[in-house]
Amino acid sequence: MKNGPVFFFGLLAAVGISWGGIVLGSHYQLGSLAPYYDDTQGNAFPLRPQGVASRGQLVYADLGCASCHTQQVRRPGFGADQARGWGERQSVARDYIFQAKPQLGVARLGPDLMNYGGRIEKEKGPAAADAIYQFLYAGSAAHPAYKFLFDDKAIDGQRSTKALAASPAGRQIVPSERAQTLVAYLLNSNTTYDYPEARPFTVAAKKEEAKK
Repeated sequence: MKNGPVFFFGLLAAVGISWGGIVLGSHYQLGSLAPYYDDTQGNAFPLRPQGVASRGQLVYADLGCASCHTQQVRRPGFGADQARGWGERQSVARDYIFQAKPQLGVARLGPDLMNYGGRIEKEKGPAAADAIYQFLYAGSAAHPAYKFLFDDKAIDGQRSTKALAASPAGRQIVPSERAQTLVAYLLNSNTTYDYPEARPFTVAAKKEEAKK
């Protein structure tokens, strides 16, 4: 083919330009995102996860939770996420700046977990952590049991304060360190701050912004 080299380099250039536009362009646009400082609250958002919650994402990723759960609330018109109570606003890039490996998910065999911590604390209150531990240990018809995250041992002396309330007589089911970090991570998942970029776009809002 006479024009083989020209075709090859043209194809290579097209792929390179496309890759640069998508990957490098997105990194330039979003890679330098910083927390949003709110003068009225005297704080920057999102808040950085603290303590064991910061390690829990590693357990979440290791267990493959993203195979069945997402962590991204879609905007109105692209799904019924907000109507289901999964979030009060759409997820934006700034929500993930403190996550080394954002767990956006690949399927929704289970509910979205972007704001799971806020939902279960609202429902269960102080017993939220215990409810998650019990669910992880027992599972359900649609969710596997993760008994390997717990230590089942006989009570030797005083019963552990971390033991599940449903532990069998004479024994105690105690969450392992992996279980504790995972639950801390889930309880920490609650993106409530309303960033400017999370607000639905409207022509009226755009005109109002242009006047400022």
